[in-house]
Amino acid sequence: MSPTQAKTGLSGPPAVEEDEDFMDWVTPQFSRGEVDRAGAILASDEPWEYPAEEYYHALEVINNWRSSHSRPLYTFRFGVRRHAERIDPNALVAQRIKRLSSIRLKLTLSPNMKLSQMQDIGGCRAVVEDVKKVNRLVENYKSSDIKHKLIGQDDYIKQPKDSGYRSVHLIYKFFSDKKSTHNGLRVELQFRSQLQHAWATAVETVGTFTRQALKSSQGEEDWLRFFALMGTAIAKRENSPPVPNTPSNAKELKAELREYAEKLDVAQRLQTFGAALQTVEGLDIGKETNYYLLELDPSAMKINVLGYKRQDIEKATKDYLEAEKNLNATSDAVLVSVESMASLRRAYPNYFLDTNRFVEAVNLALK
Repeated sequence: MSPTQAKTGLSGPPAVEEDEDFMDWVTPQFSRGEVDRAGAILASDEPWEYPAEEYYHALEVINNWRSSHSRPLYTFRFGVRRHAERIDPNALVAQRIKRLSSIRLKLTLSPNMKLSQMQDIGGCRAVVEDVKKVNRLVENYKSSDIKHKLIGQDDYIKQPKDSGYRSVHLIYKFFSDKKSTHNGLRVELQFRSQLQHAWATAVETVGTFTRQALKSSQGEEDWLRFFALMGTAIAKRENSPPVPNTPSNAKELKAELREYAEKLDVAQRLQTFGAALQTVEGLDIGKETNYYLLELDPSAMKINVLGYKRQDIEKATKDYLEAEKNLNATSDAVLVSVESMASLRRAYPNYFLDTNRFVEAVNLALK
């Protein structure tokens, strides 16, 4: 047992940082000024009006910048998983690199933000059973003996967003005393309950099919209102503060929720989304697969999943960029890392159009 393990009481293999030379990681190749200029091109009103060479160079810079976060993410995911599984043996931990479309939208909505300062290019998510376990995980992780610097925290469970989104976010700056190439890169950790995860999954699924940025509070008012109401319905089950501007009275909440659920035909539409999905899994997916490239085409009701080994992360990120270049009006793509194919389905059910848990929550709220 390592000194760190003895101090924290954690069993299992040593932290990944102690064995970080087993592969070559993608490292930042451009200055932060170049990264910010590339972000400005991506976020411009008509980025494709730039000369093709300049535009594709900007994509190359952005892809290198976000791919460089894979090294810090790998470390954080293993650390979070060790803590999460001590609190909840069935905890789900996954990491993802932010999509180009999400980067562009965030820069567009926040004109003063620079890409090099964006804190969630690399995201690591932990899903545990309930809010009590979320709080325990947050406190245990914050008090653990890690080298990385905590630079921000947002508790969207105690103070839910107007959209209904609830989770706890911790923002860290990565630090390694062995190799400084990735030092200073930011990673966002998200800790949420299973019900909060089901809510977020449904938001992304509906957003994907209706081509609305519901996740960013943009889209049809009826859908936005419905998810805000469901955020409060789930918060009541978890004895947490309600979403702002939603009914505090249970009877009023149920009545308004029923109105929107029926108006939008929520249960039927969500079930229909996943009913005809055909999954096409890459032939190279095996036990050693660590990264998954998901390409979803809702119009064809098809998802393609390609697997990559850890040492193939550079190829995975290049394939990711090519997939994003070829997206059509309804398709989507994301590169994620989880422990297994089964965990992939649990971590990203929106890409498999699985909203069963959320539909159950809606039905229970309306009883």
